[in-house]
Amino acid sequence: MQGQNTPSALNGTGDTQDRVDMGPPRCPHGLATLASFTFAVLTAVAGLAGCRSNQGAEPGSIARPLVVTGSSTIAPLAAELGKAFEALHPGTRIDVQSGGSSRGIADVQQGTADIGMVSRSLTAKEAHLRGHVVARDGIALIVHATNPLRGLTSTQVRDAYLGKVTSWAALGGAQAPITIVNKAEGRSTLELFLQHFKLSNDAIRAQVIAGENQQAIKTVAGNPTALAYVSIGTAEADMAAGVPIKMLELDGGIPSMAAVSAGRFALSRELNFVTKSEPEGVSSEFIRFATSVEAHPIISQQRFVPMGQ
Repeated sequence: MQGQNTPSALNGTGDTQDRVDMGPPRCPHGLATLASFTFAVLTAVAGLAGCRSNQGAEPGSIARPLVVTGSSTIAPLAAELGKAFEALHPGTRIDVQSGGSSRGIADVQQGTADIGMVSRSLTAKEAHLRGHVVARDGIALIVHATNPLRGLTSTQVRDAYLGKVTSWAALGGAQAPITIVNKAEGRSTLELFLQHFKLSNDAIRAQVIAGENQQAIKTVAGNPTALAYVSIGTAEADMAAGVPIKMLELDGGIPSMAAVSAGRFALSRELNFVTKSEPEGVSSEFIRFATSVEAHPIISQQRFVPMGQ
């Protein structure tokens, strides 16, 4: 199982030994040329066979990993699903790489990934792609654990991100400046945040731009004045691990995976696996596994809501 990469397309060498080969006696020039030509043709044919897509391959028989790229929210879940799938199909490898939902869409369209991870619904412009909903997630506003606030209203969130309110005191907190943490372009978390709060990214006055959820969480954990937004599942997992952050109520709604599951939290979204066309072979088998009841314990363990619950 190959590990996941860091954002922005983050993603060897074998040693050779000199060998003296006495070999058989030399062939006449014509035979040697024919043999070299035949070898070159066979090598080219073998190379082309090795470049075939995993779409038609069966689990355990592929010559290269099944490449899954995109959303940093889905990446840890995809990695765990990949481990379980590999255990069921020895010889199969799942290579998970993060970098944002936009990367997942682009890689699938360009053919550099078999499956894209997209933590939102597909848009009308992406209707030619195939989306496969794996789970649901929510987005929560987070602050440092020492911040005395319990929650914010949507109006207060808008005012803070637009720079109309710059002090926590104006929101009922301490006399300290608000450090606004926004998400980088291409992140579906940003897209959903802008859509929900009816904001334009150009209008946001942020002091910090974060890529993956963990970058935003690390910023808030190290800065008592920071305000950010991340995946609820990721925040819950980090809080359980002792990271000094907390989620804020939004308009009186408590952010939790239980609330997302019950449909009580408005700021929620689909987590999708996306393919360029109807999946076949290993891609089809992996998606079938990820969307099956068999995968529900893994999805719940990663603090997301399995479909059908």
